[in-house]
Amino acid sequence: MAILNKIRQRSLFLILVIAMALFSFVLADLFKNTDNFSSKSQTVIATINGEDIKRDDFMAKVEAAQQQFAGSLTSTQAMNRVWDQEVNSTLLEAQYNALGISVERDQMRDLLQLGLSNFEEFKNEDGLYDENKLNEFIANLKAISPETALLGGSPINYEAWTNYENDMAATGKQQTYFNMVKAGLFGTLAEGEIDYKLENDKVDFKYVKIPFSSIPDSTITVTQSDISKYVKEHKAQYQVDESRDIRFVEFKEEASLEDETAIKDELIKLLEDREEYVEASQNTETVIGFKNTTDDEAFLSQNSALKLFDDYMFKANLPVEHADSIWNLNKGELYGPYKNGNMFMITKIIDTKQIADSVKVRHILIPFAGAMQAAPDVVKTDEQAKATADSILNVVKSNRSKFQDLLELSSDVVSNQNNGEIEFAYTAGMAPEFKAFSFDNSVGALDVVKTDFGYHVVEILSQGDKQRAIKIGNLAREIEPSDDTVDRVFNETSKFEIAVATRDFNEVANESDYTVKPVSAVKALDEAIPGLGSQRAIVRWAYEDGVKVGDIKRFNVPGGYAVVQLTAINAEGLMSTDKASVTALPAIRKEKKAELIKARISGATLEDIASSESQTVQTALAVNMKTPTISGSGNESKVVGTVFGLTEGATSKPITGNSGVFVVQVTKFTPAEPLPNYQAAANRIGNAKSATVNTVLLNALKEAAEIEDNRATFY
Repeated sequence: MAILNKIRQRSLFLILVIAMALFSFVLADLFKNTDNFSSKSQTVIATINGEDIKRDDFMAKVEAAQQQFAGSLTSTQAMNRVWDQEVNSTLLEAQYNALGISVERDQMRDLLQLGLSNFEEFKNEDGLYDENKLNEFIANLKAISPETALLGGSPINYEAWTNYENDMAATGKQQTYFNMVKAGLFGTLAEGEIDYKLENDKVDFKYVKIPFSSIPDSTITVTQSDISKYVKEHKAQYQVDESRDIRFVEFKEEASLEDETAIKDELIKLLEDREEYVEASQNTETVIGFKNTTDDEAFLSQNSALKLFDDYMFKANLPVEHADSIWNLNKGELYGPYKNGNMFMITKIIDTKQIADSVKVRHILIPFAGAMQAAPDVVKTDEQAKATADSILNVVKSNRSKFQDLLELSSDVVSNQNNGEIEFAYTAGMAPEFKAFSFDNSVGALDVVKTDFGYHVVEILSQGDKQRAIKIGNLAREIEPSDDTVDRVFNETSKFEIAVATRDFNEVANESDYTVKPVSAVKALDEAIPGLGSQRAIVRWAYEDGVKVGDIKRFNVPGGYAVVQLTAINAEGLMSTDKASVTALPAIRKEKKAELIKARISGATLEDIASSESQTVQTALAVNMKTPTISGSGNESKVVGTVFGLTEGATSKPITGNSGVFVVQVTKFTPAEPLPNYQAAANRIGNAKSATVNTVLLNALKEAAEIEDNRATFY
């Protein structure tokens, strides 16, 4: 009781202590994750020169991009596409605002006319663009909003139209801005004269080249300090972004030889008739095999990974490796099992016949409302379209010369331009009914044929040479791993994952002959992992807080698993000496070889130098500064530049080139003939400068901008 009384007496003190402890805990968590102080990191995907790009708006545009490309873009590809658009538009809009660039009404009219002049909706009776038609269309869109109207056969609402106008305005401002920049780029007469002389001043010279290959690489020692020094002296070349290095072993769920044998055996069993006990009838019944069945379509539908392709084909359509074997079979005979792609197949000749390889027809197409590709103004019902086609058929039957006169009734604009004629091969993707009539009947046949496009009045004009064609059935099974194989791969993956948790990754892999695949310089927004394809999950894991070098994780990948280890966290800055050595090492060797060669060169003349170095004196003729190429040595700009700095007859000191050390002697200098005017050359320079604006201007704006990129947090 005494203790309880003391606690009651000090209750206020205890409450304060507990409150302070809780408060300090919350503060510690806040300081640990400073993003909690502000919701900005959760709502802003990027900040460009102080302007925020909101996450929700950005993600909505990414989703719209994926829908626009019908799922052909991954989320990362769509994100990168939208990112480029957002960065470009933000940077350019800032330039427009700073310069006061806008699109006024008259310019907007011109832009709309340029983009819309070919639409029938905006043409008058004379077929000319009419702005009044455009204004009526826009007013109607606004009045019926959010409902849609058709434009060029596609639905559009007022919101979409507004977006289109905004895009046109942005295009207009961009054109104005780019044109302003281009207007400030021109070539001066002095530049024109220099460019002309660089191309037309010529020099002949003799030279001796002592190639770097004359000194074996093995004799040159390059230290880590040499590489470190070289990297610091060439910082721009070795500046890198933050990245990760990983390595992985892939475990593929692939069918084993035993699995393949089992699949082939299953196919072979399906060939012959067999007795099976049927639970429903409690009797043993005979099940007809593929060899003897008379209903190939039903048999394949029930037993094959491939349904019956109910058409004929020529030899060229068969698998190349097996074409001869299949083609030489008679009706009812079989070939296989054989491997074709990721399947085992047994092929049966179901039928053969002689078919023309091509046909030429002419037709008149009468569509009905709802038919495929029917224009919006088609109102005929199915019955009305057929009645019209039958009427045309009767007219043409009595007088085939009337066919061309009736083409104006046909909705096939393309064939109408060629007198209604269509010529196509048997293998072409035509409507089945149209194709069947064209090839199953004789030349001169005339009738009405219904397809998904409407009713066709078709006349066969000519047919190509008839040749043997076959209808085949393919009894097929996919080559896929069995359950036992899948379980085995899972167990092998698990054993490896457990082993490398406590042992060296490469050592464990080598013990089981697994291939270790290293991947260097994985960026935070990368998606593809070489050898594994699109694996954004692996990239995100490599950049997660708390994941450290040496950590390992297993990932599901298409067709199996990958056990991945993080091997390096590369900070932004200069590349490490180990990685830089790939390019630095040969460059340093070249420098050291050049020093050795220069130190040992002796002789007063080129001939003496050539003799002492076991080389020959060579000649270069009509070399210019614009294309500083020496025959047999390639581009040697430093050597050629030195040559042009010498007087005629002078001999140079040793020059370090790209392929070796050179000593040169000028034999003849031929200056370019002076021009009365260098304006043409100046114009070429100005045009060349202007041509680069579209590609380099945005890059220059990005380099000058302050961009805070938070995409990796969300993707």
